[in-house]
Amino acid sequence: MNKVTVEWLQAIDAIKDVPASQLQWLIDQSEQEMIPAGELLFEAGTPIRGTTFIFSGKVRVYQPQKTGDREVSIMEARTITGYLPFSRGKVAALNGVAMEDTYIMRFPIDKMDMLIRTHFELTQALVHIMTSRVREFTSLQQQSEKMMALGKLSAGLAHELNNPAAAVVRGATSLKQHLQLLPESFKQIIAIRMPEEDVDIVNDKLFAVLQKKEKPTLSMMERSAQEDEIMDWLEEHGTTNSAEVAENFVDFGFTLEDLEGFKAHIPAAYISPIFNWINTNLVTEKMVTDIEDASQRIAHLVGSVKTFTHMDQGHDKQWADIHDGIRNTLVMLQHKIRKGQIIITEQFDNTLPPVKALIGELNQVWTNLIDNALDAMESNGNGVLEIKTEKSGTNVQVTITDNGPGIPEEIITRIFDPFFTTKEIGKGTGLGLDIVMQIIRQHRGTVKVTSMPGSTQFVVCLPING
Repeated sequence: MNKVTVEWLQAIDAIKDVPASQLQWLIDQSEQEMIPAGELLFEAGTPIRGTTFIFSGKVRVYQPQKTGDREVSIMEARTITGYLPFSRGKVAALNGVAMEDTYIMRFPIDKMDMLIRTHFELTQALVHIMTSRVREFTSLQQQSEKMMALGKLSAGLAHELNNPAAAVVRGATSLKQHLQLLPESFKQIIAIRMPEEDVDIVNDKLFAVLQKKEKPTLSMMERSAQEDEIMDWLEEHGTTNSAEVAENFVDFGFTLEDLEGFKAHIPAAYISPIFNWINTNLVTEKMVTDIEDASQRIAHLVGSVKTFTHMDQGHDKQWADIHDGIRNTLVMLQHKIRKGQIIITEQFDNTLPPVKALIGELNQVWTNLIDNALDAMESNGNGVLEIKTEKSGTNVQVTITDNGPGIPEEIITRIFDPFFTTKEIGKGTGLGLDIVMQIIRQHRGTVKVTSMPGSTQFVVCLPING
């Protein structure tokens, strides 16, 4: 028994102005059926059977994920879904399951040509539904992809921040303990009697060594030999704690010549307390330097996040150096790069002019392309990621190449399709490259891909005056 009537269809805003005769024709040409609760109305990867009107009930639309289904939407009564006039998609990209007994009317896809030829107002209304659906879907998938990207980046960022933060805490604790030992050293130093000019010379020599910008790079054998030489010299001159002093002296680039230089201005009786005082200063310097380096690392990461998200700026196109976004993206993905033992090769043309673009959106492009490349090289055990920038006429061209296994020829034409992914369930949404294509088109640019085993190359071309 038919439940759908012309009056019911006229209650749907999108088709309320379609002539009643056309709506009746639609009902006459359609099939009506009940979808029991728990059964699929449509399934990802299967052909779309036609245009579906939900009369009653609810349908949950979702994408399977490794950690559970990712819900996309809930469709209720008076929702129009499925194939629409002039739509290119003829295969379902998602699953739709009835949450309760759901009554539907389905207009078969093989009658769509007849509808288009003979019923202009109905066709026009359904096309309008399609354009609205594309607009809403685009907004939804952009938000979804941003959340996916944010999840991946935040996990890596948390790991990146944890190491320097822990280093700051360790360094501060060690420094506090170290400073508590200073009173004993101070007693020994205060008892020393030396001419003022010799004190100045020793002090100057100490800071000259500390200010050495380049410390020698030593192999383990060279380092061990140098420590032994300095330790022997210190012991010959009655220096206590000689092993620790020798280790720190080598760290800071002290040589036997430096020790002889100090000795020339230090009475023999005071060599041990003065060299231990110097060692104390070196230990303090090392701890403070470690804390400074870790703090700068945190500041650099926070700065990269701030620039990456472009949180200080508006949403209009702005002039920016294309390299800033790429470098900040690499910082954000640094944990993944190190984990995969990836070598990054940058061939940047630093003479490129600024590009007018939506910086936040372009950062999403670099994130998706680089992240995909890192995933592709995961099976390598190590890999090489090459990023090249150059000028091409009135455009800036960015080429991202990985040496992963490549994209099979039979699917390379589909990689920009929404929800298409070669990754295992739960690892990708299949939205990344579709988002990339949309953003590049928004900038009036192009993105092309070529692939063979051992080399996959994405070439992004953007107008300078976007």
